[in-house]
Amino acid sequence: MTIDQTLSNCRFCSVISQTNGEDPIGSAGTFEHYLILETAQPWSAKIWLQPEPISQEVLDALHIVWERGRPLTIAPDREYSHPSYTRVLYYRRPAKLFAEFEKHEFIVPHSLFSSLILALLKHPDRLPSFEEYRQHTNHIRELLICTHANIDVACARFGYPIYQKLRSEYANASGGKLRVWRCSHFGGHQFAPTLIDMPQGTYWGHLQLEILDTLVQRNGSLTKLYPFYRGWGGLSQFEQIAEREIWMQEGWDWINYHKMGQVLAMDEVNQEWAKVRIDFTTNDRTTSSAYEAMIELSGHVMTAFDSGDNEPLEKVKQYRVSRLVKVAAINDSPAETLRQRGLN
Repeated sequence: MTIDQTLSNCRFCSVISQTNGEDPIGSAGTFEHYLILETAQPWSAKIWLQPEPISQEVLDALHIVWERGRPLTIAPDREYSHPSYTRVLYYRRPAKLFAEFEKHEFIVPHSLFSSLILALLKHPDRLPSFEEYRQHTNHIRELLICTHANIDVACARFGYPIYQKLRSEYANASGGKLRVWRCSHFGGHQFAPTLIDMPQGTYWGHLQLEILDTLVQRNGSLTKLYPFYRGWGGLSQFEQIAEREIWMQEGWDWINYHKMGQVLAMDEVNQEWAKVRIDFTTNDRTTSSAYEAMIELSGHVMTAFDSGDNEPLEKVKQYRVSRLVKVAAINDSPAETLRQRGLN
């Protein structure tokens, strides 16, 4: 089915989700690493089975990523990309307490593409041979917007205008500090348009043009972003729900704090409540503290997981933070707390 045919009689999953008030919080992917490959469009629904440029040997290695990570593709860009070369972005979770994922970027000749993937995923001792292709881009923020229509048409219909505005206005005005990419599916297309902000690893959904300035510039009223936040990729579902409330209290500086979460107790049968703890240290590592939160079921909404003229609606749980308390860190001394966690 073509996009035009689908649009003529489509019930977009993201329109249903937003109209019915589905809260996107807690839907961010929780991964230890991301492997992002520059791959020409069109992308099939089973993109990792395309014969080029992914070899079977690399596909086998990608199972390593699927176990604890997320492989993605980005579309080449006329300004960013290089003919006859392939870009590979690799992000890795650095520690239990962290603020952003550790970034590695390479631009390699097509002939070395498979060898680099295998070095990253299976043979790290071979990475030194790729140093000449390493890109020193840790100062560059990457925004990935899903426009993968062959997974769900809502991603292209609503994702592309967001991509276009971010790419033409914000990336061009950033002085080389921001790049914007069309990206393959990373889950949650009922929240389209959806975006990952790297290296922080924050997920956003139901995006609207008028809130992009706040999201990109990271100033102004943080509460404007509350209904669009899917969560931080360093935490699990219930931890993400608590972390949004903490961010609203702590303000913009929170995004640079080193954080970790743990579920202290939960209703494992019915998934109706959970008690979580979020530990953090400030960016300068001088202050350590923590929050404890009770998450409770607040109700249900009907949503659609796929777009189409005849897709069923599903009932999904919605949660709220019923109690949020700031508590003492493990040790009153920030230096001792960091020592206990292996950060000194």
